[in-house]
Amino acid sequence: MKFNDIPWKKIGLFAGGVLFGTAGIRVLSSKDAKKCYTQATAAVLRAKADVMATASKVRENCDDILADAKEINEQRVIEEEAAIIADECGEIATSEE
Repeated sequence: MKFNDIPWKKIGLFAGGVLFGTAGIRVLSSKDAKKCYTQATAAVLRAKADVMATASKVRENCDDILADAKEINEQRVIEEEAAIIADECGEIATSEE
C-alpha cells in the first residue's frame, strides 16, 4: 500500500469525530453545563407545577358543571312527572263528569 493510497480523508474525519466527541463529553460534564442542566430542570418542574394547578382548576370546574347538569336533569324529570300526573288527573276529572 502506497502513502497516496491511504484514505486520509476518512482517517481525518474519524480523528476529528473522536476529538469532537471527547471534547463534547468534557463540555457536557463540566460544572457550568451541570449548572445549566439544573436550571433547565428546575424550570421544567415549575412548568409542571403550573400545568398541574391548571388541570386541578379545570377538573374542579368540570365537577361543578357536571353536578349542575345533573341537578337540571333531575329537576326536568320531576317537572315532566308532575305534568304527566296533572294530565292524568285532568283526564280522570273530565271522564267522571
